[in-house]
Amino acid sequence: MIKERIEQKKGRITEYVRFLRDIQTDCAVRIDTDPIYRGALLHYLYLMTDSCIALAELVIKFKALRPPQTYAEAFDILGANHILAPEFAYSFAKIAGFRNFLAHDYENIDGQRICEYLLSGLDEVEQYVSQIESTVHSS
Repeated sequence: MIKERIEQKKGRITEYVRFLRDIQTDCAVRIDTDPIYRGALLHYLYLMTDSCIALAELVIKFKALRPPQTYAEAFDILGANHILAPEFAYSFAKIAGFRNFLAHDYENIDGQRICEYLLSGLDEVEQYVSQIESTVHSS
C-alpha cells in the first residue's frame, strides 16, 4: 500500500515538474504582468514542493525510520540513512522552507526570485525523485 502511494506521489511530482518546465518561458516578464500565469505558477510550485515533502514522509514510513519533527528534518533523515546522497539531502531540505514561504507569505513573493528558483530548482527535484526511485525499487 505505501509503495503504491510512493509511486503515485513520484508520478505527481514528475507531472508538476513537466508542467512548470512547459510554462517557464518568459517567466521573468509574465509573473509580474499576468495574474493568471502568476497564480498557476505559484500553485504548481506549491503542489510540487508539498509533494516532495509528502514523498519523503512516505519513504520514511516505508523504511520504518524515525518520524521527522519538521518538514526539513524528513530530508535529513533520508540523507542520514543514505536513501538520498547525504550532501544532496541536506541541501534539498531547503525545499521545506520554500514550501512554507509559498504557503504563508503569498503576498510577499518576489516574482523575479521565484523565476530564478524555477529555472534552477527543477533539476534538483528530478534528482530527488530519481534517488528515491533507486532506493525504493531496490527494497
